[in-house]
Parts: sequence; structure tokens; C-alpha cells
Amino acid sequence: MKRILGLITVSLLLASSCKPAEPYKGHYPVIVPGTNTGTDPGTDPGTDPGTDPDTPPVVIPDVPFTNPVRTNGAWADPTIWKDGNNYYTIATGSNTIWKSTDLVHWSSSGNSARSNAANTAAKAYGNDFWAPDVIKIGNYWLMYLSIRNSAADSNIGVFKSLYSTGPFQWVGIVTSSKDTGIKDTIDPEVVIDPDTGKVWLFFGSVGKMHRVELDSSGLALAAGATYTHVAGLDINQNSSRSKVYEGCYLHKHGDYWYLFGSAGRYADYTYKIVVGRSATLTGEFVDEEGRKMKEGYATPVISSANGDTFYGPGHNGEIFTDSTGQDYILYHCHNNSIDPANPGKRYLMLQRIFWDQNGWPYVQDGKPAATDISPKF
Repeated sequence: MKRILGLITVSLLLASSCKPAEPYKGHYPVIVPGTNTGTDPGTDPGTDPGTDPDTPPVVIPDVPFTNPVRTNGAWADPTIWKDGNNYYTIATGSNTIWKSTDLVHWSSSGNSARSNAANTAAKAYGNDFWAPDVIKIGNYWLMYLSIRNSAADSNIGVFKSLYSTGPFQWVGIVTSSKDTGIKDTIDPEVVIDPDTGKVWLFFGSVGKMHRVELDSSGLALAAGATYTHVAGLDINQNSSRSKVYEGCYLHKHGDYWYLFGSAGRYADYTYKIVVGRSATLTGEFVDEEGRKMKEGYATPVISSANGDTFYGPGHNGEIFTDSTGQDYILYHCHNNSIDPANPGKRYLMLQRIFWDQNGWPYVQDGKPAATDISPKF
């Protein structure tokens, strides 16, 4: 009897081992070929080391797009901000906010950035409105704007709104060249230091790039604030403008703050995006070789050559990261094929930006991209 039971048990075990496997009911790893974590455009991210290597990956297809991402007229000196799932942008020469959900497809929001009363109030300080910058501080969205009559008569004003889509109302002048003697007090970039909570205004052009502290509201200078030269030479020291930096933007990546700027003449191919970095917002910004930005040194990021279809890349806006960890940079650039009769127009560009093994940013081929891969959100 025991022998018979043993044979039955063995038979059952053999039958059990031949039973088809249950289908996999877990989550497959997501693999995005060619875009990985923003470190190299040509490598594949592979599989997540924490997942079963035998499970098949889900491939997210690369969707190409064509630059510029906005062709409805010029869009120079762009600023881009995010609220919820929407991205918004405003630029020099426009008072209409445009919106997008993917950074590639843009349409008019129908909203005026600044109210008519706000524009009228700001006009008392200057006829030209340039290079806006939008950031949220506390409960308010703030828009900083260059308000200029001349290099010697230039200002940075601030507007505020409870809503990311405006309208922004006039608050007042934050800083003026007539008070400081800093030529071309323009191109504001405001950033909050997450370590100290302090609010900093970076700005400047032909009179060198400077930094000054704002109060916690971001609406005025901090008590006892002083101006510090952080990058670039005065135009009297460098008439070619190859070492004169403007259009600043601050970005934190890894252990460093990166100070992006634009050098050269904005109307031609010499204009380019350059960068330096510092361990702190108040530290010394240096180029890849350790040379000081305030002495006119910076590492090139995006440039062009004479005769290029896309030329004069500059005045970058913000850098955003998609769901795969890939970073994207927005900036303006000339394109002589869109409107040959008006070659001076600068258009909104979007491009993947990568970081090398030493933490320095670069784009593929070092030039503006005619086409690229769309962000994945």
C-alpha cells in the first residue's frame, strides 16, 4: 500500500511541475531608448536593476518634433513657468501669454500678461519692455521686466498676480541704473536659495552681470543690500561683446548652481549660450577650466557659425525635466528660412540638454537642433 501511495504522490508532483506558468501580473519596467537620464544622447538606459530581467520591457516610442516650437512670430528672451500640468510663456514684444502641456505644442491662452493700467504705470519709467522673468514667491506670481530708455536710463520693475495666468498688476521699480550707475540694468533672473530662503536678483548686460538680494516678498531690495559683480566684462573692455554676458538664468544640478548667459551680438551668429558654475549662489562662478566668469570666461553650450540656418542662439529660458529624467532647455534663435524678408526675428526653440561625467551641460553637436525628441510627460 505504501508503495502504491508513493507512486501516486510522485505522479502528482510530476503533473504539477508540468502545469503552465501563471501569466505575469506585475508592472513591467519602462525603457526609453536614447533618452535615459539626460547623461548621454547615445546610450540606452537598460533595465532597472531592481526588476526581474526576464520580464519584457515596455518601450515608450520616441516622438520627433521640429524647431522652432512656436512659429507664430518672434519670441525673443523667453521666460517659461509651470503651474499644475500647464506651461506658460511670455517674451519680449508680447503681452499675451501662450500655453502648452508638452513644451512642443503652443497656443495662445487669450490672457494678457499685464493689465492696461499696469503697462501705463510702467511706461512712466521707460518706453521699451524687454526680457520678462516669472516666478512664484509666497502666494503671488511675480513678473520682473526690463523697462528701458537707454543703457544709462534702464530699470527692472515688478508686477504681481494671484494667478499664474495674470493679469499682473504694477508694483514698482526694484532697481534702476540711475541709482546704481550699472549700465543696462536689464534681463532679470530671480531665484530663491532653498538652503537659506533668501531671494536673489541676477541681472545685467553691457555694464556687467550683477547680483543683489531682495526682501522675502521679492518686491523690493533687502535692507542694506549691496551689488556684486558676478560675470562678464563691461562693454568698454570688450567691444566685440564676446566676454559681455547678458540674459542670465540660474539652474541647480547636482551639487552646483549653473549660471547661463549669452555672449556676442544678439543680431548675428556670434551670439551664443555660455555657462559657469558655483557651489553656492553667492560663490564664485567659474568655467570648465576654473577661470572666473567675472573675468570674462565661460564654457560654450550652444553656438552657431556664419551661414547656418539656425543662428545666434541665446537668452535661454528655463530648463525642465521630463518623466524619464531627460532635461530640456528653451531659448531663442534666428531662423533665416521661416521669414527671409524679416531675418531679425528670433523664435522659440526647445532642445535636449545633457550633462557630462564632470557635470557640465552640453547639447548634441553643440548647435541648435532642427529636430529633436519630444519630452515624455
